Amino acid sequence: MTYKESFIKFMADCGVLTFGDFTLKSGRKAPYFVNTGNYKTGAHLAQLGKYYAECIKENNIPVETLFGPAYKGIPLAVSAACALYEKYGMEVNYCFDRKEAKDHGEGGVFVGKQLTGGEKVVIIEDVMTSGKALREVLPKLKGAADVDITGMVITVDRMEKALDSDMSAVQAADKEFGVKVYSIVTINDIISAIENGIVEGKEYIAAMKEYRSTYGVEY
Repeated sequence: MTYKESFIKFMADCGVLTFGDFTLKSGRKAPYFVNTGNYKTGAHLAQLGKYYAECIKENNIPVETLFGPAYKGIPLAVSAACALYEKYGMEVNYCFDRKEAKDHGEGGVFVGKQLTGGEKVVIIEDVMTSGKALREVLPKLKGAADVDITGMVITVDRMEKALDSDMSAVQAADKEFGVKVYSIVTINDIISAIENGIVEGKEYIAAMKEYRSTYGVEY
């Protein structure tokens, strides 16, 4: 089993990847749903960090610091930093932002590694729907130092058109911000895993492919 197939089974086992009839925030009716809120134990988080680490290594993403946008990105960046060290002996920094700047003590917007010019930063997030989180954190990062954002890593790329564009959020991030987004898996990987019996859900394949033909993008 590849690490991608292992991750898809992990999502299903955690109740993160589910199949059925779902109304998404966009209003679209989808036959599958990814609920990352169902990662909720130390074991889940430790395993999740390993998959982020594998994605970073597989894609040879240059990294000195992992940045986790508050709040959901914070434990993800920490777990990925731990996994890079434990699995590959890579000692990388991590940092995260505060929602509001601290005006006492050491002050500032960031906790953890204080960023410096030219530092290679990888942003760690769970999913990417509209690019809103990236749009919010980029000014903060660039305002702290002229960092080199070498990529953003997410768990699942739905490979789906945005509401106001024929591009996916991943494509738009590259075009608008020059940030390449890497995903541990894509929806195509998930469909293949179902077809190959890695996870249950063969009865939903036709609906998933129809949804892809309506809203999907290819790259």
